[in-house]
Amino acid sequence: MPTEQTFQYTHVESGLVENVVIRRTDDTGTYPSGWKYTLHLGTLEDLPLVRYDNAHEDTKGYEHHTAAGDVDDVAFPGMEERLLEFWASADEYWDAVDGGPKRPY
Repeated sequence: MPTEQTFQYTHVESGLVENVVIRRTDDTGTYPSGWKYTLHLGTLEDLPLVRYDNAHEDTKGYEHHTAAGDVDDVAFPGMEERLLEFWASADEYWDAVDGGPKRPY
């Protein structure tokens, strides 16, 4: 599965860790969207607060994990829209601890 890394960063502050990895892929059998991604915000104790991923896109679809539970097979609006959706959700947690990464939007 050839992939080209497109965008990646990790930010750790105030007990939270944000990790974003987005790759363009030509493996459309496994990733029909043409993207392989993990957008994660969690605590340093491994509690996921907000995570979007498509690790099982070909079988389960797109996933949205939260501290309250998981939602499988959510709609995929496109990679840019998914990233903005993640950042908006993550910002609610970052605002609560007066921290967070500088974002390019």
